[in-house]
Amino acid sequence: MEQIGNNSGKCSGVWHACGYVRLSHEDGDREESNSVTAQKELIRHYFTRHPEMVECGMRVDDGFSGSGFDRPAFQAMMADVKAGKIDCIVVKDLSRFGRNYLDAGEYMERIFPFLGVRFIAINDCYDSLNSNKETDSLMIPFKNLIKNIDYLGKVFC
Repeated sequence: MEQIGNNSGKCSGVWHACGYVRLSHEDGDREESNSVTAQKELIRHYFTRHPEMVECGMRVDDGFSGSGFDRPAFQAMMADVKAGKIDCIVVKDLSRFGRNYLDAGEYMERIFPFLGVRFIAINDCYDSLNSNKETDSLMIPFKNLIKNIDYLGKVFC
């Protein structure tokens, strides 16, 4: 990954972006699952449509649960954030970022804003740069909860 100064791109309107991809244990036995490949393609396609973003890496946690954030690629990405190498994180959707909506919310509402990180979940049409704090504080946890219910196969009647 190229060396980039501490959020220097914000003044010029350039975001130093890292794609983040995760897939849980079910597909972890294959060399690289089809879903991981599809997530990477979606994120790279997003980068091509957004010239204000420079791709500075793609971090992949293939075979790791989304229930916590102690994942090697996620931790490496956060080290890059703290080192000022990236200031934008792009994921396919919120469930690929994390399944624990409380922990995911902590990153989205407190940690990323504190670190000056733009966060984008493509399929959830979420971009922290254009977020509405009041609406998002209700909708983001709700979307994560619905995805977790769908993931667990539970149905409310």
